Amino acid sequence: QVQLVESGGGLVQAGGSLRLSCAASGRPFSNYAMGWFRQAPGKERDFVAGINWNGDSTDYVDSVKGRFTISRSNAKNTVYLQMNSLKPDDTAVYYCAAERFVGPIHTTWNQYPYRGQGTQVTVSS
Repeated sequence: QVQLVESGGGLVQAGGSLRLSCAASGRPFSNYAMGWFRQAPGKERDFVAGINWNGDSTDYVDSVKGRFTISRSNAKNTVYLQMNSLKPDDTAVYYCAAERFVGPIHTTWNQYPYRGQGTQVTVSS
């Protein structure tokens, strides 16, 4: 089992920045690919960014490319999502997810068996 706890969400004005963190516990973190997903009110939960087990491969949804950066510290058992140039459309609950997998980054929520509880990000215009 892997337990995931997100932090760093909040209220920010458009154009501002936030850094989300996801702390993992329970199993060797370095064996797991990590993903960030988000769900806005009334919408489905969508893939935002993913990083492979050793951090040398990342993937992003087109809408956040150039603005968001996913990274990880296996020494700290933590994955990060740096979000810059935030827009009101980025408002959502952001979830961290993990899967024990060393292949290509998956972009579907159901492929990640371990999930956090989410952290709210609100971007005001």
